[in-house]
Amino acid sequence: MAKKVKYFYNPANLRFEKHVTPRWVWTLRILGWICTAGVFASLIVWIAYTYFDSPKERYLKDQISQMELELDFMNNKLDTMGVILGELAERDDNIYRVIFEAEPVSRSERIAGIGGSDRFKRMNKLDNSEMLKNTAMKLELIRRQMVVQSKSFDEITNLVQDKEKLLAHTPSIQPVSNKDLERIASGFGWRIHPIYKFAKFHEGLDFTAPKGTDVFATADGTVVQSDNNSSGYGNVIVIDHGYGYKTRYAHLSAFKVRAGQKVKRGELIGLVGNSGLSTAPHLHYEVEKNNERVDPINFFYTDLTAEEYARMIELANKSNQSYD
Repeated sequence: MAKKVKYFYNPANLRFEKHVTPRWVWTLRILGWICTAGVFASLIVWIAYTYFDSPKERYLKDQISQMELELDFMNNKLDTMGVILGELAERDDNIYRVIFEAEPVSRSERIAGIGGSDRFKRMNKLDNSEMLKNTAMKLELIRRQMVVQSKSFDEITNLVQDKEKLLAHTPSIQPVSNKDLERIASGFGWRIHPIYKFAKFHEGLDFTAPKGTDVFATADGTVVQSDNNSSGYGNVIVIDHGYGYKTRYAHLSAFKVRAGQKVKRGELIGLVGNSGLSTAPHLHYEVEKNNERVDPINFFYTDLTAEEYARMIELANKSNQSYD
């Protein structure tokens, strides 16, 4: 269909003339159409972005939602770890350290403060900053508490090793084989001296045994004496066990170790004899703690049952004459 042509009457020449639209009018019309289109386009875009999500926005929102779930899950895990660390600390202070006579870790060390939330202010500009800071603070607190607990367990390990060493160096067995407990002849305390015939404090325990019976070290240590230079003791061996302990084995018939030699609990060190001021073959056994002689019968705890130990105390406490 042909474009409709418009005409107008020109009174100047009394004629109908073809209407021609000026170029500036066309320009204004085009600009108007463009502006109108721009306004409508802008309105549509605003509505779309305000009320509808783009695929990228939907993806990012899904990612944020998933991240929040993961953070929540991590927080729950951190809470569980905190509870477990608390139980470990409780056991550490009230069981392990009690057993090894160590002071508990102080509360200030256990709390392991991290200096407040200012150290996490870098997160303030992030979305979900409170959740992120809370998670970061929990993680840092647990990290520090784990360091404290790890150091505490290292200390406990050292205490265990020291305790094992102490136990190995503490006299705890009988120096001669005495399963039937019939070899206890004279105990620790006031006894009649067999030669001088007056009451004298007997500083050890006498075991009767045939000459040549094996004598054993009652704990780990170092032989500091193995000779016949002690008045009255005859052939004597003295072992320094450390931790303030020494043991003495007197009236021997033979030596199986020499001074300076290291020995282990149960190792053969000599043979029963009758040397020195002795009235019959026997072993005179002494225990020293911090240079003071103590009752040897208190150091047979790994060698006897409760019933045997009670029986040995009964035998050792009998008032009689010592053998030396």
